[in-house]
Amino acid sequence: MNKQLAIVFPGQGSQGVGMLAALAERHPVVAETFIEAGEALDMDLWRLINQGPAEELDRTELTQPAMLAAGIAGWRVWRLLDGPTPDVMAGHSLGEYSALVAAGAMDFADAIRLVHERGRLMQAAVPAGVGAMAAILGLDDEVVEAICREAAEGQVVAPANYNSPGQLVIAGHAEAVERAMHRCREAGARRAVVLPVSVPSHCALMGQAAEAFGERLEATGFRAPEIPVLHNADVAAHAEVDVLRRVLQKQLCSPVQWTRTIRKMLDKGIDQFVECGPGKVLCGLGRRISRQSSWQSMESPDELEARISEWRES
Repeated sequence: MNKQLAIVFPGQGSQGVGMLAALAERHPVVAETFIEAGEALDMDLWRLINQGPAEELDRTELTQPAMLAAGIAGWRVWRLLDGPTPDVMAGHSLGEYSALVAAGAMDFADAIRLVHERGRLMQAAVPAGVGAMAAILGLDDEVVEAICREAAEGQVVAPANYNSPGQLVIAGHAEAVERAMHRCREAGARRAVVLPVSVPSHCALMGQAAEAFGERLEATGFRAPEIPVLHNADVAAHAEVDVLRRVLQKQLCSPVQWTRTIRKMLDKGIDQFVECGPGKVLCGLGRRISRQSSWQSMESPDELEARISEWRES
């Protein structure tokens, strides 16, 4: 069974006040994990998760450690329930750090401090209102790529997240993103909508942040992962510490290759997936990529425990 299972971790966009509440009611390790994360930052992260305000939780430099903690809280519950060891892991954008901590490549407290700084650098790299991101639904990737090249007009606009077939997120200068959205609508896109984010992630505008972040990565301890982790930037697993740092730096200004990541897992014979963290975003994307694979979220503790029991008995 282990050779057929992947665990994946969500990133920004899945956060919310009260996230993982049902899991926390049953498993104290959830609260303990958030408290541990907050201590690494000298703040009450557990209070923020439970009481908000949402605007504070949505600040990039706080969203990132909160989502990392949420992913690891889910992973610790998985381990306590004796869930099977996955054959491979991956994380969507920020979720890649949750995967690396779960795989033993980073210490949890170090990772919390690292992604807090990552968020701060990303926010500082582009002034508010200069950048934007938009979701494009219903067009082939190649069409959106070509439109971005035409709409750039000396500015930056490019694919940022290859989420699933027919669902792509673009990022760049706000004006260029607007031009690309207009052309996508003309090309027949089902939807082209600006996302409520302040940072144009995973595009060339993050180059300055990536350069500064490289210094923080060099100062952070890494180990070879005990479980392979497929990375967003190159859809490959790496054991060398220097390469881990390099692909994490590259991830900041490169698109998230999520569709390719899931398809690579499918090609390896994996057909069971668990979304480890709050929400069901990755479950939804995964089912669009492969209708034949099985996806399990952690939204219902009863369903999760029943599914783990099935795995243990199979």
